[in-house]
Amino acid sequence: MESLPLTVVLLIFAGAAAAIWVAGIHLSRQTDVLDVRLHLGSALGGLILLAVATNLPEIAITVSAASSGNISVAVGNILGGIAIQTVVLVILDVFGTKGAEPLSYRAASLSLVIEAITVIGVLGVVIAGSQMPGSLVAFRLTPAAVLIPLIWGLGLVLVKRSQKSLPWHEQGHAPDSQGEPRGHAKTHTAQDGKTPSTARSVTIFVIAATVTLAAGVLLERSGDAIAGHIGLSGVLFGATFLALATSLPEISTGLASVKQGNYKLAFSDIFGGNAFLPVLFLVAVLISGKPVLPQAHATDIYLTALAILLTLTYMLGLIFRPRQKILGMGTDSLIVLVLYLLGIGGLFAVASTG
Repeated sequence: MESLPLTVVLLIFAGAAAAIWVAGIHLSRQTDVLDVRLHLGSALGGLILLAVATNLPEIAITVSAASSGNISVAVGNILGGIAIQTVVLVILDVFGTKGAEPLSYRAASLSLVIEAITVIGVLGVVIAGSQMPGSLVAFRLTPAAVLIPLIWGLGLVLVKRSQKSLPWHEQGHAPDSQGEPRGHAKTHTAQDGKTPSTARSVTIFVIAATVTLAAGVLLERSGDAIAGHIGLSGVLFGATFLALATSLPEISTGLASVKQGNYKLAFSDIFGGNAFLPVLFLVAVLISGKPVLPQAHATDIYLTALAILLTLTYMLGLIFRPRQKILGMGTDSLIVLVLYLLGIGGLFAVASTG
């Protein structure tokens, strides 16, 4: 794609972005319906269905990079976008929510706090695994690559339990939070006389996920070609412009969820995707037969630490529920935005010394 003229590459990039945007709207709607049909609930539905679907491009790129032995690309692809995906919540807070209360106030529940803890736990293992010796591999497995899926699976179990038997008032859902019940998109559709069958919802979900996969790969390839045309550093371009572009599925599905009033699903999509992405290290190790995390660059670990800090900020926001909006966003979103901008400034310093 690098051989194509810049104008053509830009058109491919824009077309892929538009396809992802439309597919994301359908993913959000069908996830909301399937949450009820499959008895998942908003948090678990976002943690599994929506998170995996919106990260299909990353799955494809990781498999491709590991198969070709390009381990550093696999690591950068997995870790590079987690911080910017967290910042997507700032975008949803500013452009998605209406009224006086910010996003975290409306979404607040202990299930989402458990999801945030899962993200932090997984990313902590990522940092620890990056310091392990490269020779520590057996049966095409490494300790960190095995531990990460176990933590992710435990997080799924705890989220599922929290929706049924959490020993807190109102099952851990904060008072005056999300007003409509989980799966209300199904109710709205039924009122219009167009209730979709489960088979139809699954079909639409699969088609939208396939479009997201194909368009996401095109988006990353064309974005990389754009970086080559304009002469921007691969690391810096990947962590900023390209990371934002590949977060379009999360932005699209998140705005659709917030528009439907399902604030918990929007949060869960982001936390779920961030917890799921490092699970792909197991796939990369199994395919390549080599330790993956010890080959992480300093910039990758730096961005992982930044992602932990941003997740902690939103976790505290879900607990303390700041009600005041500043510059059109909640206090937690403003802090996340400032921390991210400062973090990107630090990334330039890390990249220059690396």
